[in-house]
Amino acid sequence: MALYKERLYWHIRKIVISHDDADDVLQNTFIKVYRNIDKFNAESKIYSWMYRIATNESITFINKRAKMRQVDVNELQGEMIQNLESDVYFDGDEIQLKLQKAVATLPQKQQLVFNMKYFDNMKYQDISDILETSVGALKASYHHAVKKIEKYITK
Repeated sequence: MALYKERLYWHIRKIVISHDDADDVLQNTFIKVYRNIDKFNAESKIYSWMYRIATNESITFINKRAKMRQVDVNELQGEMIQNLESDVYFDGDEIQLKLQKAVATLPQKQQLVFNMKYFDNMKYQDISDILETSVGALKASYHHAVKKIEKYITK
């Protein structure tokens, strides 16, 4: 837990945006890891398995919140990014906020790929293991994400 807590927190935080929500999702992630450790397949890396759980927990959290508020997931993410400006735990400057807003406009899969590749500097093969998607599809998703972000930032 100590080895991956911070990395998983920031991975989750990029998805759910809010510090408090990220803490909740991280706690749920570790509960799931603990309850399912006997199902871990030693053929894969432990952090890939944990990242997959954290990713799924984050997506489930976002989807539940959107359903509860009766809004589209993209609309919810837009609201969460707007709230980021007043978040006491966000210490980024104007360009970082603009980047976060640009990332929030991406489809969910492109957001995940972009965050893992750009911010976490993960290898495509590791992302492939986590998202269970081919490396080629991930490269295409990342390329499209970068183009959309460039377009958003330069407009």
